[in-house]
Amino acid sequence: MNSIKVFIVEDDPMVKDINRRFLNKLEGVVVVGDASNMEEAKIKIYKEKIDLILLDIFLPDGKGIDLLKWIRSREIQVDTILITADKCKSSVDEAFKYGAVDYLIKPFKFERFKEALSNYRNRFIELTNLDNINQDYIDQYILNISTNCTGDEMQEKELSKGLNLKTYDKIINYMNQKKGQDLTAEEIAKGSGLARVTARRYLEKMAEEGKVEINQEYGKIGRPTNYYMLKK
Repeated sequence: MNSIKVFIVEDDPMVKDINRRFLNKLEGVVVVGDASNMEEAKIKIYKEKIDLILLDIFLPDGKGIDLLKWIRSREIQVDTILITADKCKSSVDEAFKYGAVDYLIKPFKFERFKEALSNYRNRFIELTNLDNINQDYIDQYILNISTNCTGDEMQEKELSKGLNLKTYDKIINYMNQKKGQDLTAEEIAKGSGLARVTARRYLEKMAEEGKVEINQEYGKIGRPTNYYMLKK
């Protein structure tokens, strides 16, 4: 599984510790470092391999927004989530204009924090494993919308563990076309236009729900191959 490498920029030791403890509760997340001010952050951002920065706005030597602008001006390939007590409309607007992927206002609940990181990680995995991006993907994962949805579908489109109803249905529809066939995750991914890691995640969910049956075939060496078939 892909792990996202997270860097924390926060001057309050207590808040920094809370962020670390929250991150340690999440799967697929690794904290690679932290900084207490902008200058320290700049030095470490150049040294560390980072996917995501959790960035406070109020820092001893400046504003986190200015650090975000500095990152963009140097074309450093890293994402940011703002975590701050700043409720100012202009700060929120500026953060998103400079590419922040989310904005959490202190104090926040762990579930909101988890949602922000899970949404980011799901998109991170998808972008890592896909060669080409189509409009459906952008609507689904970037803009978080689904076309031709009824009101009920809009409420249901996000399943547990960050899974998306549209992708879930896409896999079900493909397997229905292959009635009675045992299919590997790779075959289902290719037929559904998804990354293999994505298809496997949804298939595991379907197996938990009792919608698909898993059959294992053992070869002479190595791990067994899982075959999936829709239950009648």
